[in-house]
Amino acid sequence: MTSELIIERPVDHVLLLRLNRPGQLNALSKALLRELGAAFIGAERDEGVRAVVLTGNERAFSAGADLKEMETSDLPSFAEAGRLSAWKTIERFPKPVVAAVNGYAYGGGLELALLADSVVAGENARFATPEIKVGMFPGDGGTQRLPRCIGKSRAMQMILSGEPIDAGTALAWGLVNEVFPPADTIVRAVALAALVARHSPLAARMAKEEVKMAFEKPLDESLSLERKMLLFQSEDRREGVRAFVEKRSPRWIGR
Repeated sequence: MTSELIIERPVDHVLLLRLNRPGQLNALSKALLRELGAAFIGAERDEGVRAVVLTGNERAFSAGADLKEMETSDLPSFAEAGRLSAWKTIERFPKPVVAAVNGYAYGGGLELALLADSVVAGENARFATPEIKVGMFPGDGGTQRLPRCIGKSRAMQMILSGEPIDAGTALAWGLVNEVFPPADTIVRAVALAALVARHSPLAARMAKEEVKMAFEKPLDESLSLERKMLLFQSEDRREGVRAFVEKRSPRWIGR
């Protein structure tokens, strides 16, 4: 049986996860989400992984939930325990994640891309929340994350119309960082992840957590002096300063 997720290590310290259901436009089946959740758990435990690239293929990042599975279930897909567990694992993943999006990023596929820390899009990328067309709305966090990313009015337009936006619009709205020819999208995403992975893994994890706090906590709580002091006292911070003074590359240990 072919795995629904392909795992690669294209460069040092970077894990590449490819959704692999090409015949279904990488629809997020229960099996695929289980594999994806397990891969993120493994990446979190692996000290050799400092950044993750998440992608699909040139035709589709992911067209969203597997509606054929949904039709046979008494529960909405976003309420199923296995799906919730996988989604929470990805949402709470502490290391940097870069999404490389070509083709369709619809529904749950768009919501999956919203969990990434940076998004590199191909010129052929299309983003949509089409759930309203089948009598639903985005159930995997899209109603909350999309407005935080692109603003209320634009999110309302996407969610209430169900119509897609192209890569250029996504770039202008701040949904993606950069746009490249489809053949170059993964290459750029891996290069960006490799650049991130060159730095202290401890600092990267803490920086990610601090930025996420800006959307989750009041300003006085998110301006965390305690966490900044903890990072200042770390071995990685001392090594970074020593390496700069000695004009050499730092040797990070992640503590």
